[in-house]
Amino acid sequence: MIAKGDFDTAGWDAEPPFDDRDGVTLGLVTMSKTFHGDLTGTSVVRLMTASTGVENSRSYVALERVEGALDGRPGTFVVQHNAVSDRGEQSLTITVVPDSATGELRGLRGEMDILIAPDGSHSYTFDYHL
Repeated sequence: MIAKGDFDTAGWDAEPPFDDRDGVTLGLVTMSKTFHGDLTGTSVVRLMTASTGVENSRSYVALERVEGALDGRPGTFVVQHNAVSDRGEQSLTITVVPDSATGELRGLRGEMDILIAPDGSHSYTFDYHL
């Protein structure tokens, strides 16, 4: 099944870098999202970032706990993010953590794609199965 919609982000709360040497900075960030569309609800995201001295070369990994309803089915689930920008060549994989879903979403599996529009708005496409 495919779920689509948009989401808002809030609270980019970056902690001071926990490692900053040799031109590479490691950091931790917490943020939140509000989902609209086929997925409604909120999430908390915890990111670990790596920034380099080379423009547009960086990465992040994250865990995100989503609480809400997917196509009307209430529950929670966790997704794992893996993102890399290699001098501007970007890749992002967001996958449901197996057996992390609760409620009517128990058994959820899938992958989510995120698109950031030129105006800065965010949308998602979630390819999933229960």
